[in-house]
Amino acid sequence: MDIVPVIDLLGGQVVHAKRGERDRYRPIESALTTGSAPQDIVAALLALQPFRACYVADLDAIHGHGDHRSTVAALQARWPEIAFWVDAGLATADDCRRWLDAGLRHLVIGSESQTDGATLEAALALAGDDRVALSLDVRRGLPLGPAALHEEPARWPRRVIAMTLDRVGSGEGPDLDRIAMLAARRPGVRVWGAGGVRDAADLDALAAQGTDAVLVASALHDRRLDAGTLARFTAGQRPAGREAADG
Repeated sequence: MDIVPVIDLLGGQVVHAKRGERDRYRPIESALTTGSAPQDIVAALLALQPFRACYVADLDAIHGHGDHRSTVAALQARWPEIAFWVDAGLATADDCRRWLDAGLRHLVIGSESQTDGATLEAALALAGDDRVALSLDVRRGLPLGPAALHEEPARWPRRVIAMTLDRVGSGEGPDLDRIAMLAARRPGVRVWGAGGVRDAADLDALAAQGTDAVLVASALHDRRLDAGTLARFTAGQRPAGREAADG
């Protein structure tokens, strides 16, 4: 199972995400480094563990208040070996093209930002199946975005993110049932868990049910997951997004 660190960008800083309540996010306070500058946070995460993928949520872009394209492009340029998976509220084919033209290689299509399946189809055509992930977003048990994206597994790319927003930064544990449900609905899909990971016991539970990868933030920054624990889970595993980075 791969572990993918998360950075949430808002107003040029990395912020602490909690329960998807984005208007309440504040600059992150990390035990790994001082400050909240994106490059410093990524450098600190890579010093903890040589991750090969990083998930980036551009909250300004998701809200329609500008974006962090230049910031994320600078991260990609500094660490070209890292697969930066970016959710920037991509809602049109032109949105996808702008981010790809900026030098980003891996697109996340968030269901909450969609009105239909056209953007997902455009992203797949532009970037290819290995470089597109569909984030199936849920809040308070309710699917966000078009029902068809949630209910029709034939539409899914090979990588799907079970994004349970209520559990992000909550310390309540991952939504194991939902992750297992998505994996069962389309065998062979790579399901990434997102939200709620607290400690090594949660990683054990996710690995035991065959989760392909998990997005983690808070447990890294407060050191509940240390370098030894991370190495135990990542040793010998195919890095998340490696085949996309190589392709």
